[in-house]
Amino acid sequence: MNARWAENGVTIAGGKGQGDALNQLHWPCGLYVDDDQTVYIADTDNHRIVEWKVGGMSGKVVAGGNGRGNRADQLNQPQDVIIDKETDDLIICDRGNGRVMRWSRRNRTSGEVIIENISCWGLTMDDERSLYVSHLVTNEVKRYRVGQTSGTVVAGGNGQGGRPNQLNWPT
Repeated sequence: MNARWAENGVTIAGGKGQGDALNQLHWPCGLYVDDDQTVYIADTDNHRIVEWKVGGMSGKVVAGGNGRGNRADQLNQPQDVIIDKETDDLIICDRGNGRVMRWSRRNRTSGEVIIENISCWGLTMDDERSLYVSHLVTNEVKRYRVGQTSGTVVAGGNGQGGRPNQLNWPT
């Protein structure tokens, strides 16, 4: 099967130049599309997660947005965002603070740290709700089962390199 996409895309978020207004983004990195086609964007240099509804002209801050920092209501260069479908929580790679946070989509005032001391870059979750986090500095991907604060290396972890058992800046 050969998948094909249209050659010309449509801007669905931002497009109004770099900035911090709700119709702008500044270094958007990770994104997640939910079942309603709402897009969640890690707006890295604005230190926030922004939600864009289909056809929307501007976004809505759903996490962070209170300046760069390490309080429970702040983010510092978030790199990626996913949704835990069972709890309806945002899971955020808060790279600048070296942590992964859980942020309720219902209570948008603050989040809680679920993993600390990690140079995270990318996130994904499997059907059993195990969280996979790419660790940029240690060149590994770790799996965290629900409730675990220390993960298990599932890829890399043997130094930086190009051998089959190594990774090189996993994102």
